[in-house]
Amino acid sequence: MRLRNKPWAKDTLLAHPEMVIQNPEEWKGRWKERFGNDHPIHIEIGSGKGQFVSEMAKKNPEINYIGIEIQTSVIVVALEKALAAEVPNLQLLHIDGGTVTDYFADGEVDRIYLNFSDPWPKKRHAKRRLTHADFLKAYEQVLPLEGEIHFKTDNRGLFEYSLASFSQFGMILKQVWLDLHQVEFEGNVMTEYEEKFSAKGHPIYRVEAIFPKERHPYEVK
Repeated sequence: MRLRNKPWAKDTLLAHPEMVIQNPEEWKGRWKERFGNDHPIHIEIGSGKGQFVSEMAKKNPEINYIGIEIQTSVIVVALEKALAAEVPNLQLLHIDGGTVTDYFADGEVDRIYLNFSDPWPKKRHAKRRLTHADFLKAYEQVLPLEGEIHFKTDNRGLFEYSLASFSQFGMILKQVWLDLHQVEFEGNVMTEYEEKFSAKGHPIYRVEAIFPKERHPYEVK
């Protein structure tokens, strides 16, 4: 999808350092200090226009949320939504989500959300998928023992790939939904993409995967 350029976006992001952290690496290991409390930290990698992470922060004030998005023209929309929602328990990072170990200490993050990530359908691009083993190694490092990844997508190919990737990495599939909107699921917060695709009748796939306390080291292929 081609993004419309927003020449004013960079200045808008810079004008809100209280929400969009300019030097996030300086807060590595000190994010709870940044929030000013000892609440759990949940991050969404690829937060897009921010509907999911803003709504989650609003519904769960006892949890600190961090939305990560690399696209300037997209994260500026997430910023507008966050400001409108007036959620003190939300911060945004304008960074590459694949480098989480540069910004979070070991075990500092309590949960990771991956929502409607780019499927990178061509086989030669598999390593760019956010559920590839290379990314899982980084996620495991910043999560605690038995840390969880919650993943949603409308792309069946990416979902099947991700289930296999989680399993091959030694993760436990806590629960799997093959058509989320056809079952009772309390507290589901939809992303913009989820609203769009579910309205067209597309099934929404979801999985909660857990890193086990102990597993054999995984050799990345």
